[in-house]
Amino acid sequence: MTRFLRTQQTMAFPHGRLIASRDGVNYVLAPDGWDHLGGQRPKHAAVLSREEAEDWCEREGWDLHLLDEVPTPS
Repeated sequence: MTRFLRTQQTMAFPHGRLIASRDGVNYVLAPDGWDHLGGQRPKHAAVLSREEAEDWCEREGWDLHLLDEVPTPS
């Protein structure tokens, strides 16, 4: 199961960044797809429903199919 989170807003990312957590491994959505996020998830990341993650993608101009392409940890 994949959980989605949104980081806090910053000047560089006014709507935060999208994080996906799958099997305890975290990934951040980057211009070239999902990148492994080392360490623990950001402390103040807000949990998002799938619908909220879709809304975030639409607002930010990301393809919704990316939500189904979160890597499976090996």
